[in-house]
Amino acid sequence: MTLFPDTVGDIMNESILGRAQERGIIRINTWQIRDYTANKQNQVDDYPYGGGHGAVMQADPLYRCWEAICEDVGAPVHTIYMSPCGETFTQKTARRLLRDCENIILVCGHYEGVDQRFLDECVDEEISLGDFVLTGGEIPAMAVADCICRMVPGVLSDPECFEQESHWDGLLEHPQYSRPEIWHGRQVPSILLSGNHALVDRWRKKQSILRTMRRRPDLFSKLILPHKTRAEKKFIAELEAEDEEFRVKYAENVGKRKQ
Repeated sequence: MTLFPDTVGDIMNESILGRAQERGIIRINTWQIRDYTANKQNQVDDYPYGGGHGAVMQADPLYRCWEAICEDVGAPVHTIYMSPCGETFTQKTARRLLRDCENIILVCGHYEGVDQRFLDECVDEEISLGDFVLTGGEIPAMAVADCICRMVPGVLSDPECFEQESHWDGLLEHPQYSRPEIWHGRQVPSILLSGNHALVDRWRKKQSILRTMRRRPDLFSKLILPHKTRAEKKFIAELEAEDEEFRVKYAENVGKRKQ
């Protein structure tokens, strides 16, 4: 639900998501809220009760648009309002929505927000991209739709395409390299040229853990590495021997869990 359906459609109908729609795997529709106004001016906003700057999107056009979508879908829907007041969107949220919701309506607000009565009556949850404010909900809505849709079976060639990416298991993704082997005097790590897939996977896992530790200490503080089998203990011991910072910070994590 948006005031700018053409802009949203241009982006969501391209590349991977566009091809997935052509194959009938997913369906992404945009609905122009102005088409559901009851006045000749197609006005969707008005001054806020109680005074203040700006305008507020009115409940009735939003409701009419929402009602039309529900009738078109003909099945249960889950309605999300993109709002800086909502819960911060994460990969975990995306996985929950993919698992639990067959049909999702994303409401894109503008101006100073939308009439609370529409939210109370029609919206199931509010979602934010983070602690900042944008001029409209289209960019957050497209981000949420993209994140969810790319995990739908068949959209990507293999689940590994997203299961090995940043945030899937609480870690950031390892560094990636492509040709040429040497660029501006910078060499691709030799392990990636070895042809030993087991060693490459081990190196990537280590790099993922170390990158998370250095760039996202908040994620690293929650990290619990598998540590019960002999192989798992050996992996941790290798990391501790190879990186002093990891040895110290991982020991701190273990200590906190024991408290």
